[in-house]
Amino acid sequence: MKSKPCVILMDNGSHRAESTMNLRRIAQSLSQKINTEVRPISLLHSTKVEPSKLEGKKAEILEPFIRSRCEEGKNSFFIIPFFFGQSAALSDYLPKRIKDIRSKWPTTEVKLAPTLVNLEDKNDYCVSNIISDLVLEKIDEKKLKNPHVTLVDHGTPLKEVNKVRNHISQQLNETLNGRVAKVIASSMERREGKEYEFNEPLLENLLGHNDFVRNVVLAMLFISPGRHAGDGGDIDQICQSAESECDTLRTFKSNLFAMHPKVIDLLASRYNEGLASSPIA
Repeated sequence: MKSKPCVILMDNGSHRAESTMNLRRIAQSLSQKINTEVRPISLLHSTKVEPSKLEGKKAEILEPFIRSRCEEGKNSFFIIPFFFGQSAALSDYLPKRIKDIRSKWPTTEVKLAPTLVNLEDKNDYCVSNIISDLVLEKIDEKKLKNPHVTLVDHGTPLKEVNKVRNHISQQLNETLNGRVAKVIASSMERREGKEYEFNEPLLENLLGHNDFVRNVVLAMLFISPGRHAGDGGDIDQICQSAESECDTLRTFKSNLFAMHPKVIDLLASRYNEGLASSPIA
C-alpha cells in the first residue's frame, strides 16, 4: 500500500546560503498554492552550508532525505524539479540514486514532474515571459534605450540542455521585440574540445565585442543566487573584467528567475501535469 506522496521541490543545490533560503521561501509559497506540504530539498551540495547561516536549520539533500523517510515507512515521493531542462542530474544521476534506494526498499515509488521549460510545446512561453519581465524591469529601472541583451546560462556538456538556452533566446527575441536591439544566447563556461562548441559564444567572448560594447542586459538563465549568479560570483567577475577592458561597456544583470512571483504559478502547473506521470524506473 502506498503512503501519501511526500512532495519535494528540488533544486540542484548550492554552497551559498541564499540559494537554500530561496528554495525554502518558494516551497512555502508553493505549499499554499497547491494546498499540500512541499519540502525544500536540494539534490546535492547544500549540506555544506553552516546551519547558522540558515536560521539554525540544516539544509537537506535528496538521497539521505528519501532514505530517512523510507526508514519511517514512507514509500511514495513526488519531485517537482526546479530545473530549466533535463540536465544530467535529472536524466542520469537521479534515476541511479532511486534505483539504489529501491534495491533496499523495493516498494518505493518516485514520480518526477516536468521541468520548467517545455521544448515540445512551441506555444509555451511561461519561462521566457518571466525572463522578459525581469529584463524589462531592469531596462526601466536603469532607463536604458534599446540595449543589447544576452541570455546567459551556466554552460553544459549536453546538447539537449543547450537547446533550452537557444529555445528561450529565440522566444525572447519575439517577446522583447521593439524594446531591445537584439538577443543573443551565451554561456558562462564550457568544457574544452570541439564537441562542446555548441555552448559558444561564451559570455566573456561576447561582452566588449561587435555590438555588445555599450549597454548590455544579462537575462539570467539561473534559478537562484549561487556561486555563479550571486553577488560577487562568476558572472559578476566576467562582467567586471569585460568592463575594465572596454571603456564604453556597461552591463546590467536581470534579477534571477526565482525572484519573479509567476514562478509559483508555473511550478504549480508543472506539479499538476506530473501527477499522472509514471514512476522513475
